[in-house]
Amino acid sequence: MVLVVALSLGVTTLSLLQSLVVPSLGRIEEQLGISPGAAGWVLTANLLAAAVLTPVLGRLGDLRGERPVILGILAAVSVGTLLAIVTESLPLLLVARVLQGASYGLFPLSISVLRRELPEGRLSVAMSVVSSTLAVGGVVGLVTTGLLTGDDGDYRHAFWVGLGVGLVSLALVAWLLPGHPGTATGRIDWWGAVVLGAGLVLLLLPLSQGPTWGWSSPGTIGCLVGSAVVLSGWVLLQRRTAEPLVRPAMLADRRTVIPNVAGLMTGIALFASFLAVLQYVQSPPEVTGYGFGAGVLEAAVVYLLPGGVLGIVVAPFAGRVVSRFGALPTLMAGAACGVVGFGLLAGLRGEPWQVIAAGLLTQLSVTVAYAALPALVVQAVREDETGVANAVNSIARSVGQALGSTVAVTLIAATLDPATGLPRAIAFTLLALVGVVTSAVVVVVALVGLRSGPPRRPDPLSGVEEATAGAGEWSPVSGMR
Repeated sequence: MVLVVALSLGVTTLSLLQSLVVPSLGRIEEQLGISPGAAGWVLTANLLAAAVLTPVLGRLGDLRGERPVILGILAAVSVGTLLAIVTESLPLLLVARVLQGASYGLFPLSISVLRRELPEGRLSVAMSVVSSTLAVGGVVGLVTTGLLTGDDGDYRHAFWVGLGVGLVSLALVAWLLPGHPGTATGRIDWWGAVVLGAGLVLLLLPLSQGPTWGWSSPGTIGCLVGSAVVLSGWVLLQRRTAEPLVRPAMLADRRTVIPNVAGLMTGIALFASFLAVLQYVQSPPEVTGYGFGAGVLEAAVVYLLPGGVLGIVVAPFAGRVVSRFGALPTLMAGAACGVVGFGLLAGLRGEPWQVIAAGLLTQLSVTVAYAALPALVVQAVREDETGVANAVNSIARSVGQALGSTVAVTLIAATLDPATGLPRAIAFTLLALVGVVTSAVVVVVALVGLRSGPPRRPDPLSGVEEATAGAGEWSPVSGMR
């Protein structure tokens, strides 16, 4: 139990540092004297570092053991967070955010630790608790920013909380996490890592900077085309590599495709929800005809914090539901909550309680999805691929979050009222419908998985997938016979 707490705190560091800068971008612009486009790189640099580092760190944990890699990540993140606190320079702040981007490797490595250290009967609940901190930590980051910076405070204040959580996590992991040799053999495919990193950078750059560059600009189109070419080349390279960074067969396996698509959709829904709610409730009703005129603090505490608290409470129960009924039914039920929550936000948001209720349902949806996704990934891959497989799923969620943020910014910018300079109400209806669609896609994906027949277990020695022995054997993770 104490180990689960330590790993959960580490993963909280990841989601906390990711989200606390979102409401602070305006303050960063003012205090550093930079343009909105330049401030946007504070988010982009973190995502790009995560895209490059996460698969390498996951594979390194499989090869060398998780303990030294996790300790190294937490040390780098702590240094980066301290730099973010003391610097008054945008280039140094971007360096700090790159160091913080290493934190994305904490989640896949934590799942690897749990899979090795815990018996199967406790694994689903433990993974659910650790995974739920990805969603809950995001809310905590937003609330922390509201509490410490308010409407006119120093954006650096919120980083102190991130530094404190990171250092405590570093101490707990150093004390509690046992050292073991890696579960995999071989080496790191550095060429594969470089090519994958380049392809993901080319993908994430236009997703994060598209609203600034323009969607039809040569830079945006060139990056998207380049990403398609580079990532296609990476797949061919992996097929020709004796010890690839990621087995192409694993990427094409329906058992990993399902959680990766679900992770992508959930990431879109998560950030679309965050940004839509924050923008909507802070809008002055006397000017726009909607909104509640809330400040940053009120927006975070009143409208987002209840969902974070609900996530903390629900996470252990979600893990037990995964154990009892299976990950796919749990994923489908959670996504259904998202459909209802976003539907409520699309049609009924005139009163504060309606927005809070919608936020509770959408947060419940994300928490349940994050409880089910690692169980699906673990069921699908050999133990020596746990780290890199969950790293791929983390990348899918990160791309989804970047896409969700971009969709929100683009829709809001496209619906600005020239008279007020604020978005029209239709922007929030469209954002809520985006959430409805992405949640519905997760429902469909889970349903397809349930109807695709019994799962096949990976052979830990040869890598050849073998059919589950016995037509009536039941898997507590997948929930299928």
